[in-house]
Amino acid sequence: MFELNWQEMLHNLLKLGIAFLLALPLGYNRETSDKHLGLRTFPLVAMTSCGFILIGNSVLASDEARSRIIQGLITGIGFLGGGAIVKQGLDVKGTATAAGIWTTAAIGGAVACSRYEIAISLAVVTFATFRFLPSLKKAIGRDQRD
Repeated sequence: MFELNWQEMLHNLLKLGIAFLLALPLGYNRETSDKHLGLRTFPLVAMTSCGFILIGNSVLASDEARSRIIQGLITGIGFLGGGAIVKQGLDVKGTATAAGIWTTAAIGGAVACSRYEIAISLAVVTFATFRFLPSLKKAIGRDQRD
């Protein structure tokens, strides 16, 4: 018979929510910077990465099996991020967004493993990179391409 563990469900919902919320400012920044991935993609990547690792932690017995989930996520998110990179003539755009997608997956993974200090640090540093480094690029004479 199907039995639902409400305490575990609330615990997992809390973790998924934290991953979602930590990625939200990153997605908002990309959205307001007129990038093609943004407000929906970043939180979904963090939450889904968190979810896959939570599933692995709860149903897989060995560390080796759980590490394969992480390896698959790294590869899959790299593929998703690769779709953000666009070449237009001699210019390449989207590399920062692609790197941000990868970082967002790491945020979700860190939350799933209860490593909140890592998740928060990644979110803060990535947001600061998205928010403040484009101005520095302009100040040193490089236009904002990604």
